Amino acid sequence: MCGIWALFGSDECLSVQCLSAMKIAHRGPDAFRFENVNGFTNCCFGFHRLAIVDQLYGMQPIRVKKFPYLWLCYNGEIYNFRQLQKQFGFEYQTLVDGEVILHLYNRGGIEQTASMLDGVFAFILLDTANRKVFLGRDTYGVRPLFKVLTEDGFLGVCSEAKGLINLKHSMSSCPKVEPFLPGHYEVLDLKPSGKVASVELVKFHSCKDEPLHAAYDTMEHLPAGLDLETVKSNIRLLFENAVRKRLMSHRRIGCLLSGGLDSSLVAAMLVKLMKESSVSYPLQTFAIGMEDSPDLLAARKVAAYIGSEHHEVIFNSEEGIQALEEVIFSLETYDITTVRASVGMYLVSKHISKKTDSVVIFSGEGSDELTQGYIYFHKAPSPEEAMEDSERLLRELYMFDVLRADRTTAAHGLELRVPFLDHRFTYYYLSLPAKLRIPKNGIEKHLLRESFQDSNLLPKEILWRPKEAFSDGITSLKKSWFSILQEYVDLQVDDLLLEKAAEKFPFNPPKTKEGYYYRQIFEKHYPGRADWLSHYWMPRWIEATDPSARTLKHYKSATKE
Repeated sequence: MCGIWALFGSDECLSVQCLSAMKIAHRGPDAFRFENVNGFTNCCFGFHRLAIVDQLYGMQPIRVKKFPYLWLCYNGEIYNFRQLQKQFGFEYQTLVDGEVILHLYNRGGIEQTASMLDGVFAFILLDTANRKVFLGRDTYGVRPLFKVLTEDGFLGVCSEAKGLINLKHSMSSCPKVEPFLPGHYEVLDLKPSGKVASVELVKFHSCKDEPLHAAYDTMEHLPAGLDLETVKSNIRLLFENAVRKRLMSHRRIGCLLSGGLDSSLVAAMLVKLMKESSVSYPLQTFAIGMEDSPDLLAARKVAAYIGSEHHEVIFNSEEGIQALEEVIFSLETYDITTVRASVGMYLVSKHISKKTDSVVIFSGEGSDELTQGYIYFHKAPSPEEAMEDSERLLRELYMFDVLRADRTTAAHGLELRVPFLDHRFTYYYLSLPAKLRIPKNGIEKHLLRESFQDSNLLPKEILWRPKEAFSDGITSLKKSWFSILQEYVDLQVDDLLLEKAAEKFPFNPPKTKEGYYYRQIFEKHYPGRADWLSHYWMPRWIEATDPSARTLKHYKSATKE
């Protein structure tokens, strides 16, 4: 995990512009480099490093002797860089996994490069010999990327929008800063002046397509049958493979553990594979909650069962409320459910960063979208509509759960890893018949649970624990985080303000006091940038005015189990 930043064709003094690069310093606390491009005085790269692999030669932009005309700045992990080296005979100059991008590009151009990367990434690749700039981002947008391109060809690119909004430029109106779309790459011409012109934006991968790199995977071919035993075995094999490949790190590995199905499966599989790989330290697991929260109790049970070194972070309602402004600033969104769920993750990440030596943090993001884990899937009119909505949620992850998971951890210099969003795992799961994937017997994610039923990875009561809304699971059953927030914002936002919300905020007008309160904070830091969020996250197929699972009729509390 790092912070990348680059400018092409800046008319302003670069020493002034480079102050914007410091807005993302939290993403790379280990080192910083600012470098001009030879022959292009108004083009430069900025890089904040979190050293995970190759402590010696890992600084960026990456340049190698073999390709002196290529400059690469990237944030991510490429898990198949060794397989590709073996397959194509690449001669690496460093131990940095991202170096493979230079070799792939030299071998087959940008289209093959992006499609062959098994991992999470956002990159800026400059080819001075052919005067081209390339931008690319992984399928689910696990690693963030924003860009600004003015009418006269000034390009700014950054891991987070906050590194672009204060750039100096010659336009009279404010240029649009926008997220770079996941699963896409863009080709831009670099003019002698350092300015650029966009040539094409290409979608190189979607979640339903088998990834091109699967052909070079070290994993054996899976049995093709659709009988239940074969499917369950394939799910187990692919999930294990997804976790194993993500063990690549020179820094200590930890895992967020809410005690729900997803994080518990990740933690249990990590313990198993770390033992098999003879990792010299125990897995640290981290849970957060208020006193007597369901998540704390369940996480304790899981940690005892798998034998992790377990840490609990207890917070109170004042600490949660006090964190709201810095959380919204870090997130760059005002989406209600995202902000709610981010507070706990932000506070636990702060604890990990300050009190432990774990830096690479595993988490369960992506499973709810992939395996239809949200409560509202019980109300889906048909398996086909449930399948379509699952795919929509995966396409939109970069605005919601993946955004939350990246920004809350990156704010404290941690690197996030999300095995449920592994390309091969998601492709296989989405290729299964729609009726296999829907909730069954009143239980969501039934197929995933059933696949691990006989694995002994987890206690049965955890494997079959009903879904908790993350923002609510961290608080007491007597009074949810949802209720605490409602009481607080009720005193902060006047009824009259809410009545006139549509006049003040015509785009995505807030419908509740909580939504209004978050929007006010967002506009304070990012005025006029509301279109970074195209719509609020809300459940489907039901009459809902609030995204909290606690407000849905199906919601089961631990007291009823």
